Amino acid sequence: MTDINKINEFRVNNFGAGPGCVPTEVLLEAQKELLNFQGCGKSIMEVSHRGKEFEGVINETKSNLKKLLSINDDYDVLFLQGGASSLFAGIPMNLCENGVEDTVDFIVTGSWSKQATADGKYFCKVNKVVDMEKEKFLTVTEPSQWKFSEDAKYVHYCDNETIHGIEMPITTPDHLPSNLIKVCDMSSNFLSKPIDVSKFDLIFAGAQKNAGISGITIVIIKKSLLLKTKPNVPSVFNFLKKSQNNSLDNTPPTFNIYITGLILKWIINKGGLGEIEKLNIAKAHALYNYIDGSNGFYRCSIDKIYRSRMNVVFRIQDGNIELEEKFIKEAAKENITDIKGHRSVGGLRVSLYNAITIDQTLILINFMTNFYNNNK
Repeated sequence: MTDINKINEFRVNNFGAGPGCVPTEVLLEAQKELLNFQGCGKSIMEVSHRGKEFEGVINETKSNLKKLLSINDDYDVLFLQGGASSLFAGIPMNLCENGVEDTVDFIVTGSWSKQATADGKYFCKVNKVVDMEKEKFLTVTEPSQWKFSEDAKYVHYCDNETIHGIEMPITTPDHLPSNLIKVCDMSSNFLSKPIDVSKFDLIFAGAQKNAGISGITIVIIKKSLLLKTKPNVPSVFNFLKKSQNNSLDNTPPTFNIYITGLILKWIINKGGLGEIEKLNIAKAHALYNYIDGSNGFYRCSIDKIYRSRMNVVFRIQDGNIELEEKFIKEAAKENITDIKGHRSVGGLRVSLYNAITIDQTLILINFMTNFYNNNK
């Protein structure tokens, strides 16, 4: 049996925001099967997407995702090519029957919902239910202040803003009008906790955080919405065609779907999303508590109600760039990597995706303690 701990001794502590850290067990399984997948004499990267080997992979992957999220038969699961941001165009293409004449409501809480709004303008009329940019995306206005359209085709929001470190409460869909189609971008907190899929009409997520590697987007869609797809929607974005063909109307990223399948098995073996959530709460709690107790040396300015469990953003001495650069360089010497904030906002960002362990989080906190003692 492979000793995971020995292998992890030469792997860095990768706190990158995406592509994120992949569980070592998953990497080992993929390595083992890379040359000869299930005895077929071919790599998983070489098998036909229409062959029995890959048909088994995609069907098992869909089945396990439905099991983990308790997805009922009112929904289908699609595996689309490209990043989740491609659906900022793809979703209005499918759901806005009248194109730019239709209104879509957007809840703008960070960079990705802002980008979705900007891209949406090419395919629909945009109404910003709330726009938190004037508040520097540090908080979110109370839902009672949100201003929805009377005739919107759907409402779009981002559950976790990877760049700004904002995560919406689990109760968010309860504050949306009951008659509105609810679309949610869950890219960076997908599979980090249990969710009630029945509260949404369409969920989409780039896989490269908690659900796999970059190159595919997972879509969970109500089957009733598939009927809204117009015939002139290009095949690559055509939800109805993808559903009718089990996402196999053209060659999908087969290896990526295979990796997602391995990660779903890993989550199941860990006890499911309830157990995963407990670990994620513990990691985030430990790091935020340390930051808040550092006498202002480290500071997270995000409203505590909306602090992300997945992406912890903070500054050193309220934006001391010289110290922050020193922090990044010294962390790398301790095998702590990918903690630089997004180029659009600066600062520091630690991503605590599912594959990051509590021990790794404590290694980071220990380094932060030493850095504080040496630089306060």
